Amino acid sequence: MSETPIRINKFLSQVGFCSRRKADELLAQGRITINGEIPEMGTKVKPEDQVEVDGKIIEQNANQEKVYLAVYKPKGVVCTTNARVEKNNIVDFVDYPERIYPVGRLDKMSEGLILMTNDGEIVNKILRARHYHDKEYIVTVDKNITEDFLKKMRTGVPILDTITRPCTVEQMNEKKFKIILTQGLNRQIRRMCEALDYRVRTLKRIRIKNITLDIEKGKYRKLTEAEVKDLYKA
Repeated sequence: MSETPIRINKFLSQVGFCSRRKADELLAQGRITINGEIPEMGTKVKPEDQVEVDGKIIEQNANQEKVYLAVYKPKGVVCTTNARVEKNNIVDFVDYPERIYPVGRLDKMSEGLILMTNDGEIVNKILRARHYHDKEYIVTVDKNITEDFLKKMRTGVPILDTITRPCTVEQMNEKKFKIILTQGLNRQIRRMCEALDYRVRTLKRIRIKNITLDIEKGKYRKLTEAEVKDLYKA
C-alpha cells in the first residue's frame, strides 16, 4: 500500500478484498471500522491504520514480511508517524527500510523501550490489553523520596478523574525508584509524581511484558520468536 492516505473503498480494492462499489455498500451498512470506529464515506486510510470488515482484520499487504522491533528511544524523539507535524519523529529516527510504526507511546521527554511493527493485528492486541500487561520504569525525581510518597504511589494516586491502579514501587536511592505499571494512562508516572508534589527529572522504560531494554540508546533489534509469541498472548 502507498504511504499516502487513500480512500477506504480504494484501499479495499487495492488489497483485493472487494470492488470499490462493494466497499461503499459495506461502509453504508456500518460493517467497516478503522481503528475500531465506523468511518464516514470518503474517509482515508493511513498505513498505520487498522481496517476491519465484520470484525476481521484486513491486512494492508498480506505478502509483506512482518517486522517486530525493540527500539531504545532517546529523550527528545516523538512517538508519532506524522513527519509533517514532528520532524524528530520515531519513524524517521529509526529509519527502517520498511514502513513500521510505534506500538503505544513514550512521551518526548522520556527514554527507553518502545516497540515498532508493521503488524496491525498485534498492535490491536497490545493496545486492547494496555491496561493489563507489565511496563517497568526507572524514575528520578527532584527531591528525596519519603515512605509516604512510596505508599501513595503503590496504593493509588488521583489523576485524570480516576485513581491509579495499585502497582509495585521499589526505592533505588534517595531520589530514584523503580515502578511497574499495568495501566497506560497519558503521562501517568509524571502525573502521579506531580500530584504528590514531586517532579520527574528522568524517566526510562526498561521493560514491556517479557521484552527488556538490552540495547544501546538509539539502537534497535528484532524481537525473538518467543517474544513475539508472548505479545500475541496479550
